Amino acid sequence: MTSIKRIGVLTSGGDAPGMNAAIRAVVRTALYHEIQVTGIYRGYEGLIENDMFDMDSRSVSSIITQGGTILKSARCPEFRTKEGRATAYENLKNAEIDALVTIGGDGTFTGAEKFSEEYDIPVMCIPGTIDNDLFGTDYTIGYDTANNTVIEAIDKIRDTAASHSRLFFVEVMGRDSGCIALNAGVAAGAEAILMPEKDTAIDELIQLLEDGMDLNKSSMIVIVAEGEKNGGAYNVAKRVKEKFDFFDTKVSILGHLQRGGSPSSFDRILATRMGYHAVKELLNGNSKSTIGFKGNKIVTTPLHVALHSDVFKLDEELLEISKVMSI
Repeated sequence: MTSIKRIGVLTSGGDAPGMNAAIRAVVRTALYHEIQVTGIYRGYEGLIENDMFDMDSRSVSSIITQGGTILKSARCPEFRTKEGRATAYENLKNAEIDALVTIGGDGTFTGAEKFSEEYDIPVMCIPGTIDNDLFGTDYTIGYDTANNTVIEAIDKIRDTAASHSRLFFVEVMGRDSGCIALNAGVAAGAEAILMPEKDTAIDELIQLLEDGMDLNKSSMIVIVAEGEKNGGAYNVAKRVKEKFDFFDTKVSILGHLQRGGSPSSFDRILATRMGYHAVKELLNGNSKSTIGFKGNKIVTTPLHVALHSDVFKLDEELLEISKVMSI
């Protein structure tokens, strides 16, 4: 066991359902081991601005059900500078914080790695992002909830599409990752799924839609990840409509509603397990690592490996299944 007496915890980058459950687990696991906890508002920005407070067990009461993050979140360009990190370090030492738990995505992890390298601060990173695009874990906190939100929305859109013989293009989040698009598309029975990892020509998409029309489909749903190469749902819909006007064409952008909402049971349990293990790893002397979930087991991956390896890859079998199910 290390001599850690106080742990700081922050959330950074885009919020994700389950972040609060992770915060709760970090706080209560630390307190159980008689380690004090400091909450840091607004991620690295709060660290630089010295916006911190002591947390106790009651600080995290009833937050496991809440979406978002009680610690707030922000993106902090200043932390990318040496001067910004120096200020953050001074504030950290003045607050007598011996180790740091950061919850967020790749930008959060990158900042933690750099900070720990420069000042030898023990850090443990928890993956919190709805995109599910981080190396070292099968699932990130928030991904399951976001999927459920998207599926529910698509199910409702399908009702209208079928009632009016419409073709809907539904845009979901995923600037660099098609995980939400693929999984939600299969679960909601989409006719086509466009993702950043896979180039789909407009002519190829039109052929898929024409095949569906030949099979007397009364409606069609095309899922478009926001980072898809053809320029997003509106642009895809416009180009398709120029050549394929059999259906009345509509576009729905689901946007930030995918990030909100009460976390699913899976995300609450995943976040709790990750928060618990983040503290345990720090107390056992581990540092500069990410917490992951693989094969129903919690694992750790060195930060330099997690950040400099290929990101989470799409399930090739699920890609094939999506084609078969779309007929």
